[in-house]
Amino acid sequence: MKNAVVLVSGGMDSAVVLAIARERGFAVHALSVRYGQRHTSELDAAARVAGQFGAVAHKTVDVDLRSIGGSALTDDIEVPEAGGAGIPVTYVPARNTIMLSIALGWAEVLGAADIFCGVNAVDYSGYPDCRPEFIAAYERLANLATKAGVEGAGIRIHAPLIELGKADIVREGLRLGVDFGLTVSCYRADPQGLACGHCDACRLRAAGFADAGVADPTHYA
Repeated sequence: MKNAVVLVSGGMDSAVVLAIARERGFAVHALSVRYGQRHTSELDAAARVAGQFGAVAHKTVDVDLRSIGGSALTDDIEVPEAGGAGIPVTYVPARNTIMLSIALGWAEVLGAADIFCGVNAVDYSGYPDCRPEFIAAYERLANLATKAGVEGAGIRIHAPLIELGKADIVREGLRLGVDFGLTVSCYRADPQGLACGHCDACRLRAAGFADAGVADPTHYA
């Protein structure tokens, strides 16, 4: 089995991506990042998801993005209950660039040519680092900036959900046996992982289950 690094946040999208990587025959190495987010219950969820799908390893790396702030997820800024115009305050500056860079480093150490992430450009919050253009540009960078890209087989960045809506992601997860009850998506989840039911992440998640005609397994406060 070929090694792959899979970014696992603990949310529903990354859980489905982990299952997709397993279905494609990869030995998955799950990577989570403790970046100073408001709550760490999503990291507990990431460990549960990695366990469900038999990850070869699950590594959590610490990066202190709270020290620079600039987001409602890493600073003393209120999380809004509904999305507005423009890029929302829940956008974390450079987060996906940083996470993919950590994944890229681990992939080189493992001799893995494949990195999976759960970014989505359809039913999402409008983050610039969730677009296909970003993923394509990062893959080019990865192959310019690494030994694996220059001397090896090259690096591939997989974003299998990038053109799927939330309902389609729910259906794909159910097909693959994902237990969505293990996941946490809420921006304001409590220490037990109970969701607020009102933030943008909760709204998108609930709509996905409703549109898919599937009971919502989210645990709400």
